[in-house]
Amino acid sequence: MAEPRVAAGGGWPAIVYTAKKAFAAGNPIAFYRRMRSRNTCKTCALGMGGRRGGMVNEAGHFPEVCKKSVQAQAGDMQPGITESRLRALPFRRMESQTSAELERQGRIAFPMLAEGEDEGFRRISWDRALDLAGEAFRAARPEEVFFYSSGRSSNEAAFLMQLAARAYGTANVHNCSFYCHQASSVALTDVYGSGTASVVLEDLGKADLALIAGANPASNHPRLITELVRLRRRGGRVLIVNPLRELGLERFRVPSDWRSMLFGSTISDLYLQPHVGADVALFQGILKALVAGGDVDEDYVTRFTTGWGPVRADAAAAPWSALVEASGVPRREMEAAARMLGAARRGIFAWAMGLTHHRHGVANVAALANLALARGWLGRPGTGLLPIRGHSNVQGIGSMGVAPVLKEAFARRLESAYGIAAGGPPGMDTFRSMEAAAAGRIRAAFLLGGNLFASNPDRAWAARSLRRIGTTVFVSTKLNEGHVHGRGRTTLILPPLARDEETQTTTQESMFNFVRLSEGGETPTSAALRSEVEIIASLAERILPEGRFDWTGLRSHRALRAAMARTVPGYGAIGGMDGGDGEFQIEGRTFHEPRFATGDGRAHFQVTPLPRFAGGEGAFRLMTLRSEGQFNTVVYEEEDLYRGNRRRDVVMMAAADAAALGLEEGDPVTVVTDAGRLRVVCALVNIRPGNLAMYYPEANAIVPRRVDPRSGTPAFKSVVARLEPLRTDSRGLPRDAARAPAA
Repeated sequence: MAEPRVAAGGGWPAIVYTAKKAFAAGNPIAFYRRMRSRNTCKTCALGMGGRRGGMVNEAGHFPEVCKKSVQAQAGDMQPGITESRLRALPFRRMESQTSAELERQGRIAFPMLAEGEDEGFRRISWDRALDLAGEAFRAARPEEVFFYSSGRSSNEAAFLMQLAARAYGTANVHNCSFYCHQASSVALTDVYGSGTASVVLEDLGKADLALIAGANPASNHPRLITELVRLRRRGGRVLIVNPLRELGLERFRVPSDWRSMLFGSTISDLYLQPHVGADVALFQGILKALVAGGDVDEDYVTRFTTGWGPVRADAAAAPWSALVEASGVPRREMEAAARMLGAARRGIFAWAMGLTHHRHGVANVAALANLALARGWLGRPGTGLLPIRGHSNVQGIGSMGVAPVLKEAFARRLESAYGIAAGGPPGMDTFRSMEAAAAGRIRAAFLLGGNLFASNPDRAWAARSLRRIGTTVFVSTKLNEGHVHGRGRTTLILPPLARDEETQTTTQESMFNFVRLSEGGETPTSAALRSEVEIIASLAERILPEGRFDWTGLRSHRALRAAMARTVPGYGAIGGMDGGDGEFQIEGRTFHEPRFATGDGRAHFQVTPLPRFAGGEGAFRLMTLRSEGQFNTVVYEEEDLYRGNRRRDVVMMAAADAAALGLEEGDPVTVVTDAGRLRVVCALVNIRPGNLAMYYPEANAIVPRRVDPRSGTPAFKSVVARLEPLRTDSRGLPRDAARAPAA
């Protein structure tokens, strides 16, 4: 079994890495100044920075920083790609490069074009690039285009993009959240009428229990670990639910906390390892034990919820043997978890893609919400539900209306303000847009940041689908695989200013429903870069009738915020941000009293039937996940420091399963699914036997195109997989292969 080079997450390795990145950026002083500038963090949605200065959280605590923010900042400070460098990057070379290699080519410093039989990108002028993009959209019908945004963009750019798209006539407007937390939004809307977190950051400081399910914040949201360390220090407890035992969720050294740095911090009090995708069975077992232990808040349930009777009956009817078999977790461990919940006064449940990336992702989240409701942990201080969002403004992008269907109040206000009939039939979401591209029905696409290609299941299908688009317009700071493998017949790349380089202030929304102002002002890599708002406005001028909007006004970020205040539900305070302290809490989303935004004002229990794993004998459950050295689809480092893997072409598996197959660490093996075959090597980790893990996005090549029917989220986890050991070991010697165990 490969051993990690560190004994805990964080600590001195993180500090040394930060220093190396600062020097690699060219000027450590300039690097620190940009990290401390009055702009929100560029990485996860925990919400650092703003007018209080960078590396400051919403509660004002300093310093708050992590490797992800360091990596993103260093990437943005790279020199620009020169024309001579671009000529040395033909597609045949770029197609063989990894995500990390493409990222390291540098900032995109000028507009680029590839069309027809071009062998690579070439530089063109801004006017020519925008004219070509405008011609493509004018030649298409509204149903033949889509607009997509990642979570990197500002609220101002997102609002303007969806406004221009709807004025153009299409509702095919969507964002990267459909591939991550859309299942959470659907489930939470059913539960309490809002698709976002029910808590604010201060609630974490009042809770005495945190349940973290299907998430690895030690790698992906390290600053959340700080809150868990503080929770345990004041006597609280942490329950982890993850099929893979993660180093950073057991022990972590928080660099900004001297006690944690010196002595290390234990993170988890109880660590449950269910089968991949078996969360409904696990949560139902814990609920069953809560009922048996008399730890249901019956008064709360009676006064403030509906649907408890059927959910309680469903749990009572499920035999323990069925729940144990389905979840893989012994009854005693589920009962221990229930006792932890019963002993706590206030608890917060948080989760990420481990719950949502399944065909039953909505049910997973609903089953977890049932536990919170049974304890009375919703609508009270220090309690609630927290989807751990990825990119720093992914939630804000959705708030701005970058979605195929708008809430009724938002649609009415847009129609009143701009004469746009936005309440009609819904547009296509992300996956449906990909299917339309595969069918040749998309003539033009506008992608505001992100890497849509690498975010899709079935890599070969994703490439074929995107290559059928007539004209694809990327707004991107750096090269990624999508520009190469997912380019259209005509491809334009338009380079924007980074958030801290904007000449006007922008806003971003955290996963705690908190909006902050970023001041911009840092020196950009190239004078040719333009703001996202300027790029969108310039394109919109070319595809909308002359005089449709006052483009001078819509290029003003302050004017855009005034428009948001009039039209975006809950965003009334944004119009006064420039003259105030530059931050506010969105109205109507978080609940500190048990009155909810549902039709009846109550929170709703949901019955969640046990999903079936249809693998059969010899099948494994495969999940994809990120490494410690990456953020979303961007891979910064090949090594996964916390799991001990020096390479990414691995399949992580339990030692018992490897022994049954006659495999050892480093042995070659082929992973087979309905979508294809991938040759990798064996990596032994502490994972529940019968389960496998591989790195995203590389493993997308063998992830089938299956989605949750309610949310449209692809099932990147609980993929049915089989292993075919090759007939040689790591030394090239022949050996026998055994059968894989049943999951």
